[in-house]
Amino acid sequence: MDTITLGDVTVTRVREYYGPVGLTPEAFVPESPAKAWEAHRSWLIPDFLDAETGIVNSAVQTWVLRSEGRTILVDTGVGNHKDRPYAPVWSRLNTDFLGNLARAGVRPEDVDIVINTHLHVDHVGWNTYLDGRTWAPTFPNATYLMAKADFDYWNPANEHKTLLGRGNQNVFEDSVVPVHEAGLTHLWEDSHRIDANLRLDLAPGHTPGSSVLRLESGSDRALFVGDLTHSPIQIVEPDANSCFCEDPVEARATRRKLLGQAADSNALVFPAHFGGHGATEVVREGEKFAIKGWAPFAPYTEQA
Repeated sequence: MDTITLGDVTVTRVREYYGPVGLTPEAFVPESPAKAWEAHRSWLIPDFLDAETGIVNSAVQTWVLRSEGRTILVDTGVGNHKDRPYAPVWSRLNTDFLGNLARAGVRPEDVDIVINTHLHVDHVGWNTYLDGRTWAPTFPNATYLMAKADFDYWNPANEHKTLLGRGNQNVFEDSVVPVHEAGLTHLWEDSHRIDANLRLDLAPGHTPGSSVLRLESGSDRALFVGDLTHSPIQIVEPDANSCFCEDPVEARATRRKLLGQAADSNALVFPAHFGGHGATEVVREGEKFAIKGWAPFAPYTEQA
Protein backbone atom coordinates (compact mmCIF):
# COMPACT_ATOMS: atom_id res chain seq x y z
CA MET A 1 0.00 0.00 0.00
CA ASP A 2 1.36 3.42 -1.00
CA THR A 3 -1.60 5.55 0.12
CA ILE A 4 -3.47 5.90 3.40
CA THR A 5 -6.36 8.14 4.39
CA LEU A 6 -6.36 10.33 7.48
CA GLY A 7 -9.70 12.07 7.93
CA ASP A 8 -10.31 13.99 4.71
CA VAL A 9 -6.65 13.85 3.63
CA THR A 10 -4.91 11.15 1.61
CA VAL A 11 -1.19 10.58 2.08
CA THR A 12 0.90 8.87 -0.59
CA ARG A 13 4.53 7.81 -0.22
CA VAL A 14 6.76 8.48 -3.24
CA ARG A 15 10.29 7.11 -3.19
CA GLU A 16 13.45 8.67 -4.53
CA TYR A 17 16.13 6.57 -2.79
CA TYR A 18 16.43 3.84 -0.20
CA GLY A 19 19.65 2.26 0.98
CA PRO A 20 22.90 2.92 2.82
CA VAL A 21 24.02 6.47 3.51
CA GLY A 22 27.64 5.60 4.25
CA LEU A 23 27.48 6.21 7.99
CA THR A 24 27.69 3.89 10.97
CA PRO A 25 25.32 4.39 13.90
CA GLU A 26 28.16 5.99 15.86
CA ALA A 27 28.75 8.54 13.10
CA PHE A 28 25.12 9.16 12.15
CA VAL A 29 23.65 9.48 15.65
CA PRO A 30 26.79 10.00 17.74
CA GLU A 31 24.89 10.68 20.95
CA SER A 32 23.05 7.36 20.85
CA PRO A 33 24.42 4.63 23.13
CA ALA A 34 25.75 1.57 21.32
CA LYS A 35 23.78 -0.63 23.70
CA ALA A 36 20.55 0.90 22.41
CA TRP A 37 21.29 -0.18 18.84
CA GLU A 38 22.08 -3.67 20.13
CA ALA A 39 18.97 -3.83 22.31
CA HIS A 40 16.70 -2.92 19.39
CA ARG A 41 18.64 -4.78 16.73
CA SER A 42 15.77 -7.22 16.08
CA TRP A 43 13.57 -4.54 14.53
CA LEU A 44 16.22 -2.07 13.32
CA ILE A 45 17.48 -4.73 10.88
CA PRO A 46 17.07 -4.67 7.92
CA ASP A 47 14.96 -1.55 7.39
CA PHE A 48 17.13 0.87 9.35
CA LEU A 49 20.45 -0.92 9.71
CA ASP A 50 22.36 -3.28 7.43
CA ALA A 51 23.32 -6.40 9.40
CA GLU A 52 26.39 -7.22 7.31
CA THR A 53 27.98 -3.80 6.89
CA GLY A 54 26.77 -2.10 10.06
CA ILE A 55 25.83 0.94 7.94
CA VAL A 56 22.62 2.87 8.52
CA ASN A 57 19.89 2.49 5.89
CA SER A 58 17.82 5.55 5.09
CA ALA A 59 15.06 6.62 2.73
CA VAL A 60 14.64 9.78 0.73
CA GLN A 61 10.98 10.22 -0.12
CA THR A 62 8.23 12.74 -0.69
CA TRP A 63 4.88 12.67 1.06
CA VAL A 64 2.07 13.62 -1.32
CA LEU A 65 -0.99 14.99 0.45
CA ARG A 66 -4.33 15.67 -1.17
CA SER A 67 -6.39 18.03 0.93
CA GLU A 68 -9.34 20.26 0.05
CA GLY A 69 -8.81 19.68 -3.66
CA ARG A 70 -5.11 20.59 -3.67
CA THR A 71 -2.01 18.48 -4.22
CA ILE A 72 0.74 19.13 -1.67
CA LEU A 73 4.29 17.77 -1.62
CA VAL A 74 6.18 17.50 1.66
CA ASP A 75 9.93 17.71 0.88
CA THR A 76 11.43 17.15 -2.54
CA GLY A 77 14.48 15.00 -1.90
CA VAL A 78 17.87 15.25 -3.58
CA GLY A 79 17.12 15.86 -7.26
CA ASN A 80 18.94 14.80 -10.41
CA HIS A 81 22.19 16.04 -11.97
CA LYS A 82 23.11 18.24 -9.00
CA ASP A 83 26.75 18.86 -8.15
CA ARG A 84 27.30 18.01 -4.48
CA PRO A 85 31.10 17.83 -4.05
CA TYR A 86 30.94 17.53 -0.26
CA ALA A 87 27.94 15.18 -0.15
CA PRO A 88 29.02 12.53 -2.68
CA VAL A 89 26.19 10.09 -1.91
CA TRP A 90 23.80 12.74 -3.29
CA SER A 91 25.94 14.07 -6.15
CA ARG A 92 24.75 13.85 -9.75
CA LEU A 93 21.97 11.37 -9.14
CA ASN A 94 19.79 10.14 -11.99
CA THR A 95 16.73 8.59 -10.38
CA ASP A 96 13.22 8.00 -11.72
CA PHE A 97 11.60 10.16 -9.06
CA LEU A 98 9.38 12.04 -11.51
CA GLY A 99 8.30 8.67 -12.91
CA ASN A 100 7.45 7.49 -9.41
CA LEU A 101 5.50 10.70 -8.87
CA ALA A 102 3.62 10.14 -12.14
CA ARG A 103 2.76 6.60 -11.09
CA ALA A 104 1.26 8.13 -7.96
CA GLY A 105 -0.97 10.20 -10.24
CA VAL A 106 0.92 13.48 -9.96
CA ARG A 107 2.26 15.50 -12.88
CA PRO A 108 4.55 18.44 -12.05
CA GLU A 109 1.96 20.93 -13.26
CA ASP A 110 -0.63 19.39 -10.92
CA VAL A 111 1.20 20.38 -7.74
CA ASP A 112 -0.32 23.30 -5.85
CA ILE A 113 1.99 23.53 -2.82
CA VAL A 114 5.53 22.38 -2.08
CA ILE A 115 6.59 22.29 1.56
CA ASN A 116 10.29 22.23 2.34
CA THR A 117 10.46 21.26 6.01
CA HIS A 118 13.97 22.72 5.98
CA LEU A 119 16.58 23.62 3.38
CA HIS A 120 19.09 20.77 3.62
CA VAL A 121 20.48 19.11 0.51
CA ASP A 122 18.11 16.11 0.68
CA HIS A 123 14.88 18.09 1.16
CA VAL A 124 14.86 20.63 -1.67
CA GLY A 125 16.50 18.95 -4.66
CA TRP A 126 13.46 18.41 -6.84
CA ASN A 127 12.38 22.00 -6.34
CA THR A 128 14.17 22.46 -9.65
CA TYR A 129 15.26 20.44 -12.67
CA LEU A 130 17.93 20.99 -15.30
CA ASP A 131 16.33 22.57 -18.37
CA GLY A 132 19.19 22.68 -20.83
CA ARG A 133 21.82 24.49 -18.78
CA THR A 134 19.38 26.31 -16.48
CA TRP A 135 17.78 25.27 -13.22
CA ALA A 136 14.02 25.73 -13.61
CA PRO A 137 11.13 25.19 -11.16
CA THR A 138 9.97 21.58 -11.40
CA PHE A 139 6.47 22.47 -10.18
CA PRO A 140 5.65 25.66 -12.10
CA ASN A 141 2.16 26.18 -10.68
CA ALA A 142 3.08 25.58 -7.04
CA THR A 143 3.69 27.87 -4.12
CA TYR A 144 6.90 26.79 -2.39
CA LEU A 145 6.55 27.20 1.38
CA MET A 146 9.88 27.82 3.14
CA ALA A 147 10.50 29.04 6.66
CA LYS A 148 12.09 32.48 6.48
CA ALA A 149 14.48 31.50 9.27
CA ASP A 150 15.97 28.74 7.11
CA PHE A 151 15.95 30.86 3.96
CA ASP A 152 18.02 33.50 5.73
CA TYR A 153 20.28 30.98 7.48
CA TRP A 154 21.28 29.06 4.36
CA ASN A 155 21.58 32.08 2.09
CA PRO A 156 25.34 32.25 1.37
CA ALA A 157 25.13 36.04 1.21
CA ASN A 158 24.51 36.08 4.97
CA GLU A 159 27.76 34.17 5.64
CA HIS A 160 26.46 32.07 8.54
CA LYS A 161 28.91 29.55 9.96
CA THR A 162 26.85 26.38 9.76
CA LEU A 163 27.47 22.94 11.19
CA LEU A 164 26.75 21.30 7.84
CA GLY A 165 29.13 23.73 6.16
CA ARG A 166 30.12 22.68 2.67
CA GLY A 167 27.78 19.69 2.86
CA ASN A 168 25.08 22.09 1.66
CA GLN A 169 27.25 23.67 -1.05
CA ASN A 170 25.37 24.71 -4.22
CA VAL A 171 22.00 23.82 -2.69
CA PHE A 172 20.71 27.35 -2.16
CA GLU A 173 21.88 28.43 -5.59
CA ASP A 174 20.42 25.57 -7.65
CA SER A 175 17.38 24.52 -5.61
CA VAL A 176 16.15 27.63 -3.79
CA VAL A 177 17.14 30.73 -5.75
CA PRO A 178 15.47 29.67 -9.05
CA VAL A 179 12.03 29.23 -7.47
CA HIS A 180 12.43 32.40 -5.42
CA GLU A 181 13.42 34.46 -8.45
CA ALA A 182 10.43 32.99 -10.30
CA GLY A 183 8.18 34.47 -7.60
CA LEU A 184 6.98 31.07 -6.40
CA THR A 185 8.15 31.14 -2.77
CA HIS A 186 6.24 32.14 0.33
CA LEU A 187 8.58 32.77 3.26
CA TRP A 188 6.55 32.19 6.39
CA GLU A 189 7.32 32.93 10.03
CA ASP A 190 6.14 31.32 13.29
CA SER A 191 3.24 29.38 11.74
CA HIS A 192 1.29 29.12 8.50
CA ARG A 193 -2.25 27.79 8.04
CA ILE A 194 -2.59 25.91 4.74
CA ASP A 195 -6.21 24.83 5.06
CA ALA A 196 -8.65 23.50 7.65
CA ASN A 197 -6.67 20.24 7.87
CA LEU A 198 -3.05 21.40 7.71
CA ARG A 199 -0.83 23.88 9.56
CA LEU A 200 2.92 24.51 9.53
CA ASP A 201 4.72 25.40 12.76
CA LEU A 202 8.37 26.12 13.44
CA ALA A 203 10.23 23.23 15.09
CA PRO A 204 13.79 24.59 15.35
CA GLY A 205 16.95 22.84 16.39
CA HIS A 206 17.92 20.61 13.51
CA THR A 207 18.05 23.87 11.58
CA PRO A 208 16.78 27.31 12.66
CA GLY A 209 13.78 27.04 10.36
CA SER A 210 12.97 23.35 10.65
CA SER A 211 9.22 22.90 10.65
CA VAL A 212 6.49 20.43 11.44
CA LEU A 213 3.35 19.99 9.35
CA ARG A 214 0.36 19.22 11.57
CA LEU A 215 -2.55 17.28 10.15
CA GLU A 216 -5.82 17.34 12.08
CA SER A 217 -8.83 15.99 10.23
CA GLY A 218 -11.80 14.32 11.87
CA SER A 219 -10.42 12.12 14.62
CA ASP A 220 -7.07 11.59 12.89
CA ARG A 221 -3.82 13.32 13.77
CA ALA A 222 -0.39 13.26 12.13
CA LEU A 223 2.91 15.12 12.38
CA PHE A 224 5.23 15.40 9.37
CA VAL A 225 8.45 16.11 11.23
CA GLY A 226 11.22 16.29 8.62
CA ASP A 227 14.51 15.46 10.31
CA LEU A 228 13.28 15.57 13.90
CA THR A 229 14.31 11.91 13.80
CA HIS A 230 16.56 10.38 11.14
CA SER A 231 16.37 6.94 12.73
CA PRO A 232 13.81 5.35 15.06
CA ILE A 233 16.64 4.98 17.57
CA GLN A 234 15.94 8.66 18.28
CA ILE A 235 12.43 7.78 19.42
CA VAL A 236 13.63 5.33 22.04
CA GLU A 237 16.61 7.62 22.81
CA PRO A 238 15.07 11.09 22.33
CA ASP A 239 18.08 13.03 23.59
CA ALA A 240 20.31 11.58 20.84
CA ASN A 241 20.84 14.08 18.04
CA SER A 242 22.04 13.24 14.58
CA CYS A 243 25.38 14.60 13.45
CA PHE A 244 23.52 17.20 11.38
CA CYS A 245 21.70 19.17 14.09
CA GLU A 246 22.71 22.84 14.02
CA ASP A 247 21.58 23.57 17.61
CA PRO A 248 21.89 20.37 19.68
CA VAL A 249 20.17 21.72 22.81
CA GLU A 250 17.20 23.08 20.89
CA ALA A 251 16.99 19.93 18.76
CA ARG A 252 16.63 17.75 21.87
CA ALA A 253 13.97 19.99 23.36
CA THR A 254 11.97 20.09 20.11
CA ARG A 255 12.21 16.32 19.68
CA ARG A 256 10.93 15.66 23.18
CA LYS A 257 8.14 18.22 22.76
CA LEU A 258 6.85 16.85 19.45
CA LEU A 259 7.18 13.18 20.39
CA GLY A 260 5.27 13.98 23.57
CA GLN A 261 2.53 15.68 21.58
CA ALA A 262 2.36 12.71 19.22
CA ALA A 263 2.11 10.24 22.09
CA ASP A 264 -0.55 12.28 23.92
CA SER A 265 -2.73 12.81 20.83
CA ASN A 266 -2.16 9.41 19.20
CA ALA A 267 -0.73 11.18 16.15
CA LEU A 268 1.07 9.26 13.43
CA VAL A 269 4.66 10.51 13.09
CA PHE A 270 6.01 10.88 9.54
CA PRO A 271 9.78 11.46 9.52
CA ALA A 272 11.45 12.28 6.23
CA HIS A 273 13.88 9.36 6.12
CA PHE A 274 12.34 6.25 7.65
CA GLY A 275 12.49 3.16 5.48
CA GLY A 276 10.35 0.23 6.54
CA HIS A 277 6.74 1.30 6.93
CA GLY A 278 7.68 4.96 6.82
CA ALA A 279 5.68 6.30 9.75
CA THR A 280 4.97 5.27 13.30
CA GLU A 281 2.82 5.73 16.39
CA VAL A 282 4.66 6.38 19.63
CA VAL A 283 3.86 6.07 23.32
CA ARG A 284 5.53 7.41 26.42
CA GLU A 285 7.79 5.00 28.26
CA GLY A 286 9.01 6.65 31.44
CA GLU A 287 11.20 9.58 30.45
CA LYS A 288 11.55 8.21 26.93
CA PHE A 289 9.30 6.92 24.16
CA ALA A 290 8.57 3.61 22.50
CA ILE A 291 7.14 2.54 19.17
CA LYS A 292 3.51 1.52 19.46
CA GLY A 293 2.99 0.46 15.86
CA TRP A 294 3.82 1.19 12.25
CA ALA A 295 1.83 2.78 9.45
CA PRO A 296 0.29 0.44 6.86
CA PHE A 297 2.59 1.52 4.02
CA ALA A 298 4.31 -1.37 2.26
CA PRO A 299 7.98 -1.45 3.29
CA TYR A 300 10.71 -0.98 0.73
CA THR A 301 12.03 -4.39 -0.27
CA GLU A 302 15.11 -3.39 -2.29
CA GLN A 303 17.75 -0.72 -2.27
CA ALA A 304 17.97 1.83 -5.04
